[in-house]
Amino acid sequence: MSARTESSRVAAVGRSLRWGARVRTRGLDSQTGMLILLSLVAVVCCLGIVYLDRYSPVTLLVVPLLVASLLLGPRTLPWFVVFVLTLTVLAVVGRRMRDVDISPASVTGIAMVFLLGLVVLLMSFRRSRLGVAGLQGESMFVDLRDRILNQGGIPMLPRDWHVQSELRSAGGTLFAGDFVVASRPAADRLEVVVVDVSGKGEQAGTRALLLSGAFSGMLGALPPEAFLPAANEYLLRQDWEEGFATAVHLSVDLATGFFEIRTAGHPPAVWRAAGSGRWSVLGSEGPILGLIPGAEFAVATGVFSHGDAVLLYTDGMVEQPHRDIDLGIDRLVGEAESLLRGDFQDAAKRLVDALGSRNDDRAMIVVHRL
Repeated sequence: MSARTESSRVAAVGRSLRWGARVRTRGLDSQTGMLILLSLVAVVCCLGIVYLDRYSPVTLLVVPLLVASLLLGPRTLPWFVVFVLTLTVLAVVGRRMRDVDISPASVTGIAMVFLLGLVVLLMSFRRSRLGVAGLQGESMFVDLRDRILNQGGIPMLPRDWHVQSELRSAGGTLFAGDFVVASRPAADRLEVVVVDVSGKGEQAGTRALLLSGAFSGMLGALPPEAFLPAANEYLLRQDWEEGFATAVHLSVDLATGFFEIRTAGHPPAVWRAAGSGRWSVLGSEGPILGLIPGAEFAVATGVFSHGDAVLLYTDGMVEQPHRDIDLGIDRLVGEAESLLRGDFQDAAKRLVDALGSRNDDRAMIVVHRL
């Protein structure tokens, strides 16, 4: 390595360190400026409560308190809450010094300010685990959500291939335990994985965020037969109490139409042969990911002819309480025959609208060769 190259790398590291220092300084200046501004607003509210008692209720101090809960970080927010509660006490004392009676409504307002201050303090202590203010934390989660949705985006494909995806979460939120990862690691190869993470609610959503990033990296770097074993070992290393997942993996040669499908404790793929127009289940078996070390996964193979299609989905599409899952798969096949007869426009969306439990996450992928 030449001295010039070494010096350029040192200079680059120095620029990065200086940039990081400027970012931290700007963040600190922003928090300090916001703290000063909100403190001035709180002082003005306190003076209004004392000297304009007919027009300024004690609950006026709730306004800077609520704004601070959204904008201040967990280090400065507790001190601001203490400051506001102190101003509340001073406002009451100031009214008494001016011989203003404290009505029952004012007493209730004072209690509300202290109660809200306690709630904001508890929120601040919880946020201290993350280290950012409320709006910043929300923006981080939105960014993570966008990343997981982008990883499920279908890459550009040749004209004779059409892939549709639809993802619905229980309760209508954009965080779900079901997710899709798609990759085109080579010009003639498409890889698609549909995953259902164990658990419900935010716990399943956070695990899905982590697994989507890991699976996305493995999907593009490993041969098709190695993906599910690698995903299984990855989950085993996490050592989660409820750390298992089911998955179905499709690998397609876009030039020849040859495909491989492997499942891991997941509902089987559904296949449509254009020649006969019949839909059938593709049997491929494998254990759930994250439970058995060294697990092996059977493969189902076939060839896409023009007009053929395959459906990949999660159990939310076919599973209902007190009903066998095989009956749900049969209903999926029947709906596919009815809804997609000669028309695959918005196929994934129409199937999700027609099937599945609204109390469970649902994902559907339709791969169709035109």
